[in-house]
Amino acid sequence: MSTPRIAIVGGGPAGLMCARMLQGHGIEPVVYDADLTVDSRDPGGTLDLHADAGQIALEDAGLMDAFRALARVDGQAKSRRDQNGTVLAEFIPAEGDEAAPEIDRGQLRAMLYEHLRPGTVRWDHKLIHITPRGGGVHRLEFANGAGADVDLVIGADGAWSRVRPLLTDATPQYLGVCFLDARFDDMDTRHPEIAAIVGDGHMFSVDGDGRAVIVQRNSNGVVRGYVAFRAALDWPVTAGVDLTDREAVRAYLLREFSEWSALMRPLITDNDSDYIPRSFWALPAPLTWDHIPGVTLIGDAAHLMAPFGGHGTNLAMLDGAELAHALEHENTLDDAVARYEAAMFPRSGELAVGANTALARFFAPTSPDAPHLPPDHAQEHKNYQARATEYRRRRTEDAQ
Repeated sequence: MSTPRIAIVGGGPAGLMCARMLQGHGIEPVVYDADLTVDSRDPGGTLDLHADAGQIALEDAGLMDAFRALARVDGQAKSRRDQNGTVLAEFIPAEGDEAAPEIDRGQLRAMLYEHLRPGTVRWDHKLIHITPRGGGVHRLEFANGAGADVDLVIGADGAWSRVRPLLTDATPQYLGVCFLDARFDDMDTRHPEIAAIVGDGHMFSVDGDGRAVIVQRNSNGVVRGYVAFRAALDWPVTAGVDLTDREAVRAYLLREFSEWSALMRPLITDNDSDYIPRSFWALPAPLTWDHIPGVTLIGDAAHLMAPFGGHGTNLAMLDGAELAHALEHENTLDDAVARYEAAMFPRSGELAVGANTALARFFAPTSPDAPHLPPDHAQEHKNYQARATEYRRRRTEDAQ
């Protein structure tokens, strides 16, 4: 095909991976992002990149060495405790197990950005209008007054995508669980008791009433904590809690988590940052749409799901890589998008249904005699590796 004008809306892992792959195929896209710079906002905590998805994309992009320089293999460790601190289950990765190493979200985004040609990403470009012009061409207009006509617009703009309405009326639905995101600094020096509970990776704890604490070790001595509970979106208003008043939030949480042991309560109250309110949302799953020339979606814009299983960023990066492969190998933009979507719909749909179901089960009330237990992580890692091998085998056959 002749060189198309391709715009990627969104400079997260999905959009940056897609741009990196396209440049490797000799296609020069433009990435538009609303942020002022790559690190102008808190990117969130850590994530694991699976051998059968995120790592495949990194291999395709020639970035595995860059990833390994930042990744934490020991961060794959996980434990599950009850509200009294009793260990219910524990997973320590075997030597040589690199099925799902951890990396900070900010580090991943910066790494991908640094491996693009200068000028690829146009920061401070918030999309406000997108208008079909016919023949698959779309006009993009940005809040800063800039505009562009493109042959293909790739929506990589996340949960509240402005590109998605061109393809579907589906919108994210609240899953009934809110959480407060907090941070612990200089963990091993300032919070050794919490460091011992967290270990090298993640610690999950949930009580019988659907209240949970999830803490994750990040790089540079930081731990991110998530205090989660079932609630309406307006819970701070109905509870009379000022979220900007750290002590008021702590007092509320101590009342809500009053039955948690003295060992576990510091995970809820001893944070060094303010509490940042967040909530879980998901698109209807499985989600598909009819093809429209000149537009498609990748990442959360296409299949926002609950974070259980850690599939979101992994799928986002694989989406970006597969769409770039399709654009390289197919004769037309329409054929490339159709090829990409045909593979993406069933893969993301199955995982989204499973993730959303897992979240509902995790936060459902349960008997103390039947606590929520985690999946078999050792088998999970073997499954990642097996699916990665199968994925590569199918790709080799398709190329022949």
